[in-house]
Amino acid sequence: MIHKYTLMGHYIVLDVNSGAVHLVDELVYRLLDFIEAPIEKICPQALVDALSGKFGEERVREAYCEVCELYSADQLFSSDDTARFLEKLGTSPVKAMCLNVSHDCNLRCDYCFAGRGNYSGERLLMSAETGFRAIDFLIEHSQDREFLEVDFFGGEPLMNLEVVKQVVDYAHRKEEEHNKTFRFTITTNGVLLDDEAISYINREMSNVVLSLDGRREVNDRVRRRIDGSGCYEHVIKRFQEMVKSRGDKEYYVRATFTAYNKDFTQDVLALAELGFDQISVEPVVADELLPYALKGSDLPELFDEYEHLAKTILDIKAKGKGFNFFHFMLDFEQGPCVIKRLRGCGSGNEYIAVTPEGYIYPCHQFIGHDNWKMGSVHNGQFDVSMKERFAQVSVYHKPDCRECWAKFYCSGGCHANSFIYGNDILSSHKLSCELERKRVECAIALKAELMMREG
Repeated sequence: MIHKYTLMGHYIVLDVNSGAVHLVDELVYRLLDFIEAPIEKICPQALVDALSGKFGEERVREAYCEVCELYSADQLFSSDDTARFLEKLGTSPVKAMCLNVSHDCNLRCDYCFAGRGNYSGERLLMSAETGFRAIDFLIEHSQDREFLEVDFFGGEPLMNLEVVKQVVDYAHRKEEEHNKTFRFTITTNGVLLDDEAISYINREMSNVVLSLDGRREVNDRVRRRIDGSGCYEHVIKRFQEMVKSRGDKEYYVRATFTAYNKDFTQDVLALAELGFDQISVEPVVADELLPYALKGSDLPELFDEYEHLAKTILDIKAKGKGFNFFHFMLDFEQGPCVIKRLRGCGSGNEYIAVTPEGYIYPCHQFIGHDNWKMGSVHNGQFDVSMKERFAQVSVYHKPDCRECWAKFYCSGGCHANSFIYGNDILSSHKLSCELERKRVECAIALKAELMMREG
């Protein structure tokens, strides 16, 4: 399988199974319209007749030979060797946990998937005891994995910072005893950030996710306090202080764009101008009947905007400046391991979420859907059959993924979105798929242009 397209003045051909990316000329690009595997060594006369009028017979035959060489090298129309790893898709040790220490929030964001903080349930804070049991559960089910990850999430986790501190201390006390090393992350809207919280997070958290939607008017339209007022003015300076004092430790600003700001390049630039150089701006996923939701009819405009962003990043880099935009950061040298390409994030298998009451779910976005409850950290119950079900989900089990050229980049997408909007974890969220394909095209074209400029 190949995928070919033009962008930024390049003729680009992606060989899906090998991952090889080829920058070709117009002749080879058009020639590929006439070729299917297996490729014969002798150039078909029909192909020569179709293209020689513009390119000349000799050039056509030479181009065909070049394509044959790539085919022989398994770099074009390559065989699908990845499917043979399906037999290795067994259950894995649990290595990561999303710890929802707060089902409450001091903001009421319009697009919040978590029911504006409480996941459509009671507003609760996790107790330290539940946090300790969650750490014990992770240690027990991590088997021989040494490195474990805990993400403090909500709601707003800083509403329960004292429990966060106690859980971190408890986990560190358990490390030597069980030969484990914990890595902590926290996501915050910044409303409760003060000097003490900044100092603690920068000391203990390997990564921090800062929720901010870009320009002031965009942010404050959808990210409001309980009283309806905006939060931008309050949080922006605290976020800047945190990043400035964080040194070389990881962080990123995580924004959401909606139907209100389809010109999201301006929000990326606004964040960069504020000094943030690690930026993620994600499309909202919501029912299309909601006023802020993105719709299928928006796709042409959004495609143009992603191309505009890619070209803007090129212009900025040409001036010796720049920032990382996460959706354009693809590793073309090695990329993720084969198993990760097949089944993605590992939710429900390698990754779980725990609620303030101690209930276990496949990930934080499944919380509130009781049919997906996997057990409890308090009684040790764990639905192994559900874990096995998630472990077996791959791009070859999802009908929409099997023939998709981008399947090894998104690894099948988000299971929760598939269930919520398609009623099945084996379905696909069509809008997200379209946007992912466009982002991959832009990322490849951006990399190609940067390599050309660097010589």
